[in-house]
Amino acid sequence: MGNVGELREGTMKKVMVRGQAILIARVKGQYYAVDARCPHLEGDLSEGTLRDTILTCPMHHSQFDLQDGHVVRWTDLTGITLTIASRQHPPLSLKHYPVHVDGDRILIALESF
Repeated sequence: MGNVGELREGTMKKVMVRGQAILIARVKGQYYAVDARCPHLEGDLSEGTLRDTILTCPMHHSQFDLQDGHVVRWTDLTGITLTIASRQHPPLSLKHYPVHVDGDRILIALESF
């Protein structure tokens, strides 16, 4: 899917794999691959921020851990607004994929964990 030299430490990029947008990130020497669209409202996660393994969506600041895709924070909404929004769009984990480094190539399997 790419070469290890293309992705610096602490960065991420969106790539297309068989017509599917995938986000690849490199954190502390590990590579992670997840869907590039937020499961909340389809925000483009490649435009979000990455702090350690926590990925934050640029739209409503939903946060996911790249290690397994679990929700750290569903949105930045609070109170009754959060309650209503969570009923309309219940929290969903971010789909993540196995990554294998073969020499200097980054390989992604589209089967999720």
